[in-house]
Amino acid sequence: MQSPLFSHAEQQSQDRYVVQNPQLLRVALTGHDDVLARKGAMVAYQGLIDFDGEYQPGNRRGARARTGEGLDLMRCSGQGTVYFANLAQYVHVVDVDQEGITVDSAYVLALDSTLHTEVIAVDSQYGISGSGKYQLNISGRGKVALMTSGQPLMMQVTPDKYVNVDADAIVAWSSSLRVQMQAQTHSTGVWRRRGNTGEGWELSFLGQGFALVQPSEVLPPQNAQVGQGVRAQFGAGQHGSRGQNQGNVWS
Repeated sequence: MQSPLFSHAEQQSQDRYVVQNPQLLRVALTGHDDVLARKGAMVAYQGLIDFDGEYQPGNRRGARARTGEGLDLMRCSGQGTVYFANLAQYVHVVDVDQEGITVDSAYVLALDSTLHTEVIAVDSQYGISGSGKYQLNISGRGKVALMTSGQPLMMQVTPDKYVNVDADAIVAWSSSLRVQMQAQTHSTGVWRRRGNTGEGWELSFLGQGFALVQPSEVLPPQNAQVGQGVRAQFGAGQHGSRGQNQGNVWS
């Protein structure tokens, strides 16, 4: 049998995390360190691999109930190779050091089980209840695989060049950055998008680090129901304040 499809063979690499293609992640397990992945994200595997639901302690369940920020995880252990994907989104592997990375959990595909996670709050400049945003801070040493809708833009933030990002397009940023949620409005129109431009809440970053932006203001339809059409819940139109929950979240 012959076909151009056979050119899409497995990547041969000794690395633990390998981007098999722009939308598919390959993770090698050696029996020592487990990997945590979004539930249902496994598309194929080889070897002796166990998949178990990841236990969430009471404080994480409580944080999830209060903030809506979080992710349903499965623990993958054993020896072999696992392939992960989610809705054909683009996959990017990030090395996390002690500085840490802050992410929107809707864009986390997989991460090393040795990393520490904590829900943090991003306040708005107006101090209005419900107008802030909750994110996930990931710290320690290890790797995390992020997803974006389309190829992303990495923006450098320096003390003399701060960056503003639409709150529905931001994926991740350096945890060391100072960040504030704001809207370009002058009065009681804080809840309205900026005039008639369709623009609304944005995050302002100051300090030294990076901000990762995707070319989309729509969150992936994590609640898509097979056989009943795609029932998507979007971030766009919510002014970045997570007015609705995306479903597959963790804390």
